[in-house]
Amino acid sequence: MNFRVAILQMKSLNRKQQESTDIVLDKMREAAEHGADILLLPEAFLTGYELPMSNEEALADSNPYLQQICGAAKQLNLGIIVTAITKGRKKPQNSAYVIDKGGTMLMKYSKVHTCDFADEACLESGEAFQVCDFHGIKLGIMICYDREYPESARILMLKGAEIILVPNDCGAMKPRLCALSTRAYENMVGVAMANPNGENAGNSCAFSPICWDENGNCVDNILLLADDLPQGLFYAEFDMDKIRRYREKEMMGNTYRKVKAYDLLNSERIEYPFIRENQAYVKDAETRANGSVFG
Repeated sequence: MNFRVAILQMKSLNRKQQESTDIVLDKMREAAEHGADILLLPEAFLTGYELPMSNEEALADSNPYLQQICGAAKQLNLGIIVTAITKGRKKPQNSAYVIDKGGTMLMKYSKVHTCDFADEACLESGEAFQVCDFHGIKLGIMICYDREYPESARILMLKGAEIILVPNDCGAMKPRLCALSTRAYENMVGVAMANPNGENAGNSCAFSPICWDENGNCVDNILLLADDLPQGLFYAEFDMDKIRRYREKEMMGNTYRKVKAYDLLNSERIEYPFIRENQAYVKDAETRANGSVFG
């Protein structure tokens, strides 16, 4: 079974939701014509990635744009990862909806690793990584800064993800491409990323988890690597049968992990040189120092 991902490399429009939706619908038709199973959008594509944004301005789950896209997904028999700044409990969230080929929403994921050092400080972080079953394929989502942390992909793998899709919007891509390739390798998952085009941006990509062949020879795991400036759809195809055979016999993923040595990964404590003024841990420490917690 092959899983064909259409990846949109295009800049979003800020706060032009219907115009953005029309672009998505057009790209959905193009992707369906090229035999794609799913279309992956860059980060916050429906709303644009212009922050700050109030919770009142953010999109509700019942918004008409998402409804139009779900209708098109059913009509075209095409899945899609729809991205937007959405309403949270108190502040907006940076979210991705996974829509299946019947137009049904399988899950909504909100970015866990929000960029609290930048404009995303106005956002509310998601609380968990999620995996869903997309027509027999286990999909996970990471959004942009999530992919900087190996724990994101690791947890998705532990929850059963076979393919991780990454809506993205940033530049300076060279080290990030290396990291995505590593995430695929170390977790034995396929990875695909959509990023807006632009100078020092773009580079939408896809990586196979398969890094050596049956004879033990190293193989290139790049399935797609776009240049930075071109705009449009790019395609990556994952051979799921081959990936599953590889996962059954190789030694990464959750095979020989020594979890008894990992306790520190659950600690919230931050020490030099990683302390920043806008970290939640630092704010909590200031509260304790002022006597608000321990008196």
